[in-house]
Amino acid sequence: MVKKYLLFDNDGVLVETEPYYYKANVKALAEFGLELTFDVYMEIMARGGTAWEIAQKQGISKNEIDKKRRQRDVYYQEFIQTQNIEIAGVVEVLKELSKTYKMGIVTTSRRVDFDLVHDNLDIVQYMDFTLCVEEYPRSKPYPDPYLAGMKKFNATKEECIIIEDSERGLTSAVNAEIECVVVKNEFTVTHDFSKATYKIDSIKDLQLLLESLK
Repeated sequence: MVKKYLLFDNDGVLVETEPYYYKANVKALAEFGLELTFDVYMEIMARGGTAWEIAQKQGISKNEIDKKRRQRDVYYQEFIQTQNIEIAGVVEVLKELSKTYKMGIVTTSRRVDFDLVHDNLDIVQYMDFTLCVEEYPRSKPYPDPYLAGMKKFNATKEECIIIEDSERGLTSAVNAEIECVVVKNEFTVTHDFSKATYKIDSIKDLQLLLESLK
């Protein structure tokens, strides 16, 4: 079946925001006197958990955690507004792909963070829609986000292909029974991508892969 619709993850695929989300969590948890190591964070993210599990295990109250989570969000927004989050070649790739495919972004980001990220970038203009975490019932690794994206296109599973960079996102694609391309990202290199339909080293390789599927 020829692919007509591309469903992109956002963080780590279209923009390099994941390291800053990790740093924001580290900074916030440190204020509880807790350490969030990279390996532990990767394990939590791969299965779709939350960094706040560390605080919960220490008996810190939900109220305190909720306050610190809001502080984490502030740190994250500071990072994404002051750091270079562009991935080289993404806009050029999307510009070419938009001539052939309909495209959407399906992210677990909050809408407020997503809009901040894309405020000064040229990515969203090539998309038919963007779906954020508030806009579907359950987040990745559940299938809901990508099924919602497919529904937006009024497409079949066979007509869609997902572009991801994390194990949690891949699991969401697998659970939705939609083929998935995993783009190599150093940040998620320890994740298990054995269930990926295709793997590419760079977003720049996506067009060539899609051409080969015709």
